[in-house]
Amino acid sequence: MEISALAALVLGIVEGLTEFLPVSSTGHLILTSSVLGLTGPKVLAFEIIIQGAAILAVCWEYRRLLWRTTVSIATDSGSQRFALNVFLGFLPLALLGLAFQHVIEEKLFRPVPVAIALVLGGIAILLVDRRESRATLDTVEAVPVRAALLLGLWQALALIPGTSRAGATIIGGVTLGMSRRLATEYSFFLAIPTLIGATLYKLYEGRDLFVATDAMPFAIGAVVAFVTALLAVRGFIRYISTHSFSVFAWYRIVFGLVVLLVAW
Repeated sequence: MEISALAALVLGIVEGLTEFLPVSSTGHLILTSSVLGLTGPKVLAFEIIIQGAAILAVCWEYRRLLWRTTVSIATDSGSQRFALNVFLGFLPLALLGLAFQHVIEEKLFRPVPVAIALVLGGIAILLVDRRESRATLDTVEAVPVRAALLLGLWQALALIPGTSRAGATIIGGVTLGMSRRLATEYSFFLAIPTLIGATLYKLYEGRDLFVATDAMPFAIGAVVAFVTALLAVRGFIRYISTHSFSVFAWYRIVFGLVVLLVAW
């Protein structure tokens, strides 16, 4: 199925806005594609491209930190701990994703399972959000190795569409004693190897799906996803500096219930 320029624009906006917020980008893309009547492998190939563009926005936003870590990792203990914690947070999702991704896509990539996960995730956010007052960790380097690995297991919940990779990471981070800001930024850092790895793997797996005639809509979607994701990341960090996550929790619950009602 061909993707029009308008559909590329809409999906690019949806991906950019939702990838790094605790609302599930995969769930929103599944639901948006369903509404637009888009199905088939070509749509999945398009989603790979806009997901890759969105993660580039995070790399650009934190380019100085990433560069500083890269050039000093051989000699600086803080950079080494940062890299180790990000790797441990990435590992569980990578291993479980390779093992179960195809089964999950076959069984759960539908509106009703997504809606159920949105509602349950929203309730979970409401329950753990009050733990901010117990925060004891403010930097990635201060996170113990055990907590970094546990956070990776939390992130692995995002294999269930509708759960939200960012949402699962943030919930796990706050539960483990992180401040809201650290849990949020940690979710961004974990997204870099997670989404780059997933994008490269899916690009290789679906390499036969890309043809020259798709260049224009794919380019539109990628540019829109990059710009929208950059704005969303900056806005999200500013917002949670003075607010709780409750607005996102209630959005998930209401949106999920509406989808369940429509499906019923």
